[in-house]
Amino acid sequence: MKILKFGGTSVANDENIKKVKSIVQNAPDSKIGVVVSAFGGVTDMLLNSLDRASSQNKNYENTLNEIEERHIAVIKNLFPINKQSPILSRVKSQLNDLETLLEGSFLIGETTPRLSDKVVSYGELLSSFIISEFFISEGLDATLKDGRTLIKTDESFGNANVDFELTYHTCSTYFADVKEKVTVVPGFVSSSHNGNATTLGRGGSDYTAAILAAATNADVLEIWTDVSGMYTANPKLVKQAKCVSHISYEEAMELSHFGAKVLYPPTIQPVLTKEIPIVIKNTFAPDEEGTYITKNENDNTKTVRGISHVESITLLSLEGSGMVGIPGISKRFFETLSQEGISVVMITQASSEHSICVGISDKDAKQAAIAVNNTFEYEIASKRIDPVHVEQNLAIVALVGDNMKSHQGLSGKMFSTLGKNNVNIRAIAQGASERNISAVIRKDDVKKALNTLHEAFFEENIKQLNLFVMGVGNVGARFLTQIKKQKAYLKNELKLNIRVIGISNSRTMVFNEDGISLSSWEQELANGVKANKDTFIDRVNKLNYRNSIFVDNTASMDVAKTYTRYLNNSISVVTCNKIACSSGYESYKELKQLAKKYSAPFLFETNVGAGLPIIDTLKHLIASGDKINKIQAVLSGSLNFVFNNFNANTTFHDVVKQAQEEGYTEPDPTVDLSGIDVMRKILILARESGYVLEIEDIENKSFLPEESLNTNSNETFFESLKKYEKNFQLLYSKAAAKECKLKYVAQFENGKASVGLQEIPKGHDFYNLEGSDNIVLFYTERYPNQPMIIKGAGAGADVTASGIFADIIRIGNF
Repeated sequence: MKILKFGGTSVANDENIKKVKSIVQNAPDSKIGVVVSAFGGVTDMLLNSLDRASSQNKNYENTLNEIEERHIAVIKNLFPINKQSPILSRVKSQLNDLETLLEGSFLIGETTPRLSDKVVSYGELLSSFIISEFFISEGLDATLKDGRTLIKTDESFGNANVDFELTYHTCSTYFADVKEKVTVVPGFVSSSHNGNATTLGRGGSDYTAAILAAATNADVLEIWTDVSGMYTANPKLVKQAKCVSHISYEEAMELSHFGAKVLYPPTIQPVLTKEIPIVIKNTFAPDEEGTYITKNENDNTKTVRGISHVESITLLSLEGSGMVGIPGISKRFFETLSQEGISVVMITQASSEHSICVGISDKDAKQAAIAVNNTFEYEIASKRIDPVHVEQNLAIVALVGDNMKSHQGLSGKMFSTLGKNNVNIRAIAQGASERNISAVIRKDDVKKALNTLHEAFFEENIKQLNLFVMGVGNVGARFLTQIKKQKAYLKNELKLNIRVIGISNSRTMVFNEDGISLSSWEQELANGVKANKDTFIDRVNKLNYRNSIFVDNTASMDVAKTYTRYLNNSISVVTCNKIACSSGYESYKELKQLAKKYSAPFLFETNVGAGLPIIDTLKHLIASGDKINKIQAVLSGSLNFVFNNFNANTTFHDVVKQAQEEGYTEPDPTVDLSGIDVMRKILILARESGYVLEIEDIENKSFLPEESLNTNSNETFFESLKKYEKNFQLLYSKAAAKECKLKYVAQFENGKASVGLQEIPKGHDFYNLEGSDNIVLFYTERYPNQPMIIKGAGAGADVTASGIFADIIRIGNF
């Protein structure tokens, strides 16, 4: 004997019903009980029509007409014309009875639980009749059995209690005697000992199927739905969620209790006692394995089996010193909620007895608060207990697994994983069995929390990084190209999955929650909306993705000022923009502190030396206990390029123009040639060495004429270079006469810093510096005489992009 249950989506229309017929038809040659729900959405329509009728709203007739049209359309699509008449006649007769009930409710302007059960039962009664007739017309050996004659209950209308002894006897007797192979039974419906229609409550069709399976000692109970089993998390919110092939009854109950809607907790109890397996299958993909539910196999290798959640939760907290040591407080609290018919989802209590906190449904919050405050009215008036505190718009996320208690550190891993992504935990509950670890969080954080936890516990340590990129000029475009090229390598070798979610330039911006294609991002950006840095931030925060990283490839001061807003929301910042780290020391310090406070890395390796590991090396020296005594460096790839190519046969103007066109300078070349860029870099190195320094403290020995420094456009700047060509040639000839080379040098020693053009003699570490290379000499307590030297390409879009990329990878390994 097998029991198959098909949910509302599985029988939503004629096409789906045909799929159901194929599944039943291909079942093994043994007796089959087929439990069916109402057509998808019909139960809600019935409740809606009754609500309108009892409110004396004539629109209930419109809903009733929709129900009738829906069922008639299914009949006409399932049956040939010559077989439709008797079926239509029976359905219309039942709908006429339904109409009479609704008219009665409309006339008296009220409803009752008893009437509600009678009205809502028509969904399953109609669907089961149509489906059984279709089976018979298709040649199946089938019959229809009214579930109300099989399942007997008390008269707790809306959620009736089953008389199992009588029900089991009735069901076992019927299925032992029935001759047809297939028996179609309407789910959800039952009847009292007095013959009144009752229903089995939420998930009632599953419950019907479980009762029939237990009563007949079925070999298996199959639940057919629109997903291929129970998943490690809600696949609508976690795209990487996987089907769980085998779990225990207890794990299934925990997952279903915390929001896994493919199964309802009461369903499992009748079959659990008799250890009848349950299989969750997909009506629309019947060949997929599904989930097999049995008793615990004690497989200690499997810890967390699923992550579930419940939304629309309210925390109700009762606190006060008057609770400590006073017996009966908890009893009164929970008794009050029970008397109000309010279900408690989660309980947590301080060991000091100073507070009790429970999770309830949002819809019960107002009623619960009034009732509890009334119960403790005396204690509240005497200031011994505070008025009940209500927090709404929350949710519960839960880790579930039979064997979690056998593995240390799961709770810590769960909470630290959430904390690193700025998911604040309001309350925690964990049973002694440790089958379930639950945390209350903001409802807005549910998607981030589920994805973060799923990544930590199920995705083979593959970490997803979600990037929001501002600035896609030379550096930004090459950065995106590098990500595209290395995407597969990063995923396979470093276990990092990088997605670009948002891109902006100065004109437009675009977002794609599934990730922007790195093959067509230019077209997507061109068709984006008008760029706005504030709107960009708001969208990043609203998306609320785990492991979010803001990447700034601009040289904009306005963009640099937004970093605090990202870090405050636990969004990491990676930037090649030097303005933030070279602004006022207090601002720099604030960014560093925010990064620590919210576990959101703030990385700016490319601020000094582009792709060279200068800042990273400096950090390691300081972290290991070394102290920086002196720094000497050529830090401007732009100026090095310029002075390596400038000679008696060239003009200074032409060389600077070439440097700009090849991307070695900032968009405004005066930033480089004035020395301000080098000042910022040595300032950053000094600060990272542990010194408090402002940019005004740095001596700048500029080689540019005052007129060139004060130009207000690139055009006038380049014209001024032509005007003062003799000055530049004189600088070159003086150095050449001494067999020296011109290098723009930054120096920091004894707490003081300076930048300026110097004549470098042969034999000096700086003398043979080629092209746009940078070089840094770190003199430390451990390297007092022979400095630590870092040398290499220090400018150019490709190396800068690679430096940004390296910072992204550092965060991925964080």
